[in-house]
Amino acid sequence: MRIALITARSPLPVRVEPCGESLRTASLARALARHGHRVTIYARAEDPRCPGTAILGKGVSVEHVAAGPDRPLAAEQAARHMPEFARYLTGRWQARPPDIAHAFTWTCGLAAIGAVRGSDIPVVQSFESLASAERRQPGNLDVSGCRLELEEAIGHRAAAVLAGSEDEARELARMSVPKAAIRVIPSGIDTDVYGPNGKRDTPRGRSRLIAFAPAGRISGLESLIRALASLPDAELVIVGGPDARHLPRSGPFRELQQLAHTLHVRNRVTFAGQVAQADLPDLLRSAHVMVSASPYEPAGTATLQAMACGVPAVVSAVGGQADAVIDGVTGLLVPAENPAALVQRLRTLLARPAILQAYGIAAADRARSRYSWDRIARETTATYERCMRPTPAEAERSLDDEMAELERTVDLRDDVALA
Repeated sequence: MRIALITARSPLPVRVEPCGESLRTASLARALARHGHRVTIYARAEDPRCPGTAILGKGVSVEHVAAGPDRPLAAEQAARHMPEFARYLTGRWQARPPDIAHAFTWTCGLAAIGAVRGSDIPVVQSFESLASAERRQPGNLDVSGCRLELEEAIGHRAAAVLAGSEDEARELARMSVPKAAIRVIPSGIDTDVYGPNGKRDTPRGRSRLIAFAPAGRISGLESLIRALASLPDAELVIVGGPDARHLPRSGPFRELQQLAHTLHVRNRVTFAGQVAQADLPDLLRSAHVMVSASPYEPAGTATLQAMACGVPAVVSAVGGQADAVIDGVTGLLVPAENPAALVQRLRTLLARPAILQAYGIAAADRARSRYSWDRIARETTATYERCMRPTPAEAERSLDDEMAELERTVDLRDDVALA
C-alpha cells in the first residue's frame, strides 16, 4: 500500500529532536513500513535548512513542502497556506497517487481534502486535539469559531476519523461526525525504548512523583504542588517548560515556583525543563508514581511512557489517560479538578509499597500489549483498507457535492485567514 502522511511538523531533527506530533508521525510511518507499506511523509517546510527530500528509514521518505514562510507558524497562520500545500500534493499525485492520504491536525486536513478533489483517494483524519473540547478548558475561550466549523466540515468529508480516545470519539459524535466513520486508535509508544528494564536511580527517603508540562502548558500543575503540601515524604519532578536555572521573571512557571515557596515545598519541587528523549526513560524509571491533574489530555502520551517503564499512574480520568489506566490495576483514576481526591489516593498508594509494585508491573504489561506502535500500525492499516473498500452507499457519495458543502462552510482559498 502507498500511504501519504500529511503533517505540519517535520520528523527530521533540524533544530531540535522531534517531539509531539512529529515524533508520533515518524513512529507510525516506521511501523507501517515494517508491515511492508511504502510511506511518504509530506511536511510543511518550517526551516530553511530542511532538505527537499530525505529518507527517514527503510520504506519511509520525507518531502518538505514550501507552503508559506519557512519558519514555525501557529496553526491559524499555517491554515492560510494550506491551499498552496494542497496544490503541491495534487501535482505530486497526478502521476502516482497514494492509495490513502492520512492528515494530522485540522490544518493538514484542509490540505489533504483540497489535494484529493476530483480523485478517488480516501482521506483519513487525525485531529490530535479538538477545538470544541479545547474551548471548554479554562483560558481557552479564544479558540476560533472558524476552526470549529472547519473541523466539523473535515470530519464530515473524511472517509474515516481516528479518535485518540473514547472521550474524543464522543466529542466527534457530538460534532455530528458519522459514527460509522469514527475509529478509536490511540497514539502509540516505542516499547523498545520505554520499558521497565534499565537504569533505575530511585531516590532514597522520599517518594518521587513525576509530572509533565507538555508544550510548556502548566494545566493541573498547581493542583499537584498543592497536593505536595499534604505529602511531606514526597517530591515532585516537573518535565517540560524551563528548568530551574532558566525560569522567566514572570509567567506561569514563575508563579508555580512562588506557590511552592508559599506552601513551604520549594525544596521538594524540581523543574527539570526539557529532557532529551534518550534520557527520559531513565528519569521515568526513577519515579514511584506518574501524576497528572490536567483537565484535558487528548493523547496521554507521557502517562503511557511512564507506564511502559513500570511506573503506576495516578491521573485525572480524562482523554487518553482514562483509557490507558485501568483503575485499581495499573494505577488510579481521579475525577478531574478534585484536589482532595488526588491527595487521598496518592497518600493511600504511597503508603502501600507492595500495591505500588504490583501496579507498576501491570502498567508495563498494559502499555506493551495495547500501545506498541506495531499494534497501532496494524489497527491503522485495517482502517485504511476499509476506506479503500467503501460500501455501496458510501461509494455513491459525490465528492464534488461534499467539496461544495465544505466550501460553503469556508472558502478554502480565501477565508482561512484567521487572525
